[in-house]
Amino acid sequence: MDRTNNYRYLLLLFILATLFIVACSDESDPQPVEEDPILEEPVVEEPDTEEPSEDIFYQLVRIENLGADTITSDNNPTVAPPTRYFSLSKGKEVSVAFAKTNAWDLAFGSLYNSFLSANNGADPDNHGGGANGIGGICILKENFDNVISIPPDDQFLTGPDLIGTDELGAFGFGTGWYLYDFGGNIMGDGSYEKQHVAYALQDTRTVVVRTARGNYAKIRMISCYKDAFTPEEWFRDTPHMYFTFEYVIVPAGSTAFEIRS
Repeated sequence: MDRTNNYRYLLLLFILATLFIVACSDESDPQPVEEDPILEEPVVEEPDTEEPSEDIFYQLVRIENLGADTITSDNNPTVAPPTRYFSLSKGKEVSVAFAKTNAWDLAFGSLYNSFLSANNGADPDNHGGGANGIGGICILKENFDNVISIPPDDQFLTGPDLIGTDELGAFGFGTGWYLYDFGGNIMGDGSYEKQHVAYALQDTRTVVVRTARGNYAKIRMISCYKDAFTPEEWFRDTPHMYFTFEYVIVPAGSTAFEIRS
C-alpha cells in the first residue's frame, strides 16, 4: 500500500472499532455481553506439507460456523484479535504456530477477523511472509456461479487483511465481501435491531484465491453469524463472528473453475 492507502486503512480500523463498540452496547439500557466459550487453538501436531489429495478438486465444499475469538474483539474492539488461518485444501483451520508455512491458504485478520488475505511468502508484510507460500487474493463483483474463468495473475494481491468492508456500505474500503449497515437503512428497515449489521454480499461478490501451493479457489462468503445464513436472520445481537462459506478448488495451471458431481 502507498502512504495514502495506509492512512485510509488506519482510519478505517479506527472507525470500525468505534462502531463495533456502539454495536455491542445499548446506551439507554446496557446489556451484559453474552460470553461464548473461549475458542481453543486447533491442535495441529506438525505442518501439513503434503500436496492436497486430488479428491478436493472440482468439489463444492461448505464450511459452517468457523468461529473467531469474539470475546477478545468485544472486550477490546480497537485491537485486532489473533489472525485465524484456514486450509482450503484440507477444509480445516490451521494453528497459528504454522503461519510461516504453506499449510494454510486463507487468513481471517484485522478487526473481528473480518478481513481476508492469502498466503504469500515473498511479500514481507503478508501473514506468511518469509515462508514458501505463493498465494494471492482478489474479489470480483460477480455471482459465484458465474465466475468461470480464473483471473490473470496480476489481479491477485499479496498483502495482509485486504478484503473486508464494501464501499456500498458505511465506511467501506473498496470492493469487499460484506456491507456494513451502520444505520440499518441500507439493507434493513431502519429499526434498532437492524442497525450495525454486517451483510455478506453472497450473491454479488466472489473471492478468488491462489492457494499457498498455486492451486485456485473461488469462494462465496455466506454469513458471519452463527447458524444464520440469510439476511432476514441477521440482527445486531445475532451471535458473531462465525464464518460460513462455500468454495471449489481447481489444480494449478487450470484456466477455469468447474464443479463435478
